[in-house]
Amino acid sequence: MMKVTLLCTNSFHPVYHYLKKWCSEYKDIYDIQLLESAKDIKKCGDILFLVSCSEIVNKQTRDLFRYTLVLHASDLPKGRGWSPHIWDIVNGKNELTLSLLNAGDSVDTGDIWKKKKLQLQGTELYDEINHLLFSAEIELITWACENVDICKPKKQDSAESNYCRKRTPLDSEIDPNKTISKQFNLLRVSDPERFPAFFTLNGKKYKIIIERQK
Repeated sequence: MMKVTLLCTNSFHPVYHYLKKWCSEYKDIYDIQLLESAKDIKKCGDILFLVSCSEIVNKQTRDLFRYTLVLHASDLPKGRGWSPHIWDIVNGKNELTLSLLNAGDSVDTGDIWKKKKLQLQGTELYDEINHLLFSAEIELITWACENVDICKPKKQDSAESNYCRKRTPLDSEIDPNKTISKQFNLLRVSDPERFPAFFTLNGKKYKIIIERQK
């Protein structure tokens, strides 16, 4: 039985529910463990998946597995770094790319196994975007378990690369002097629990929650 470890360093991250569900569905097919810290990895395995993992997993840990794979929401080598799909949407893109790649010492530079395109309509809110992205991540996890021993990854062309900086709470700030339509993409990617949109007016700060009316 293939031994699969999923490492997600925040159990409150919205992807965690999807990972738990996958573990439950495939528990009779694979020997699976879902962990929140690399220090909890105690045994060798076949595949280590790094999903929304904020830790640097060193080579010593990666060498415990035949494969260590990362899920990254950009069309690599473009969009290395932090939250690339959020930057893409804020900048007006309606097509996202999810890449499955080898983990390495340098962030997001490993060979690529497979990519998956996601099409947006431009109206999706943060939870709908998350559902599309996390469902695609689960599909690539399943694909990897079934195909990693019979496929080969392709090297990235680093000449085409660029890096996204880490987003901060200030990146969710709305300008009250600009129209909603001009800031809609920022509004719709702002997680109301973790990174809420806000604006400041007359010395007071206000949180914005956006919901679609049915």
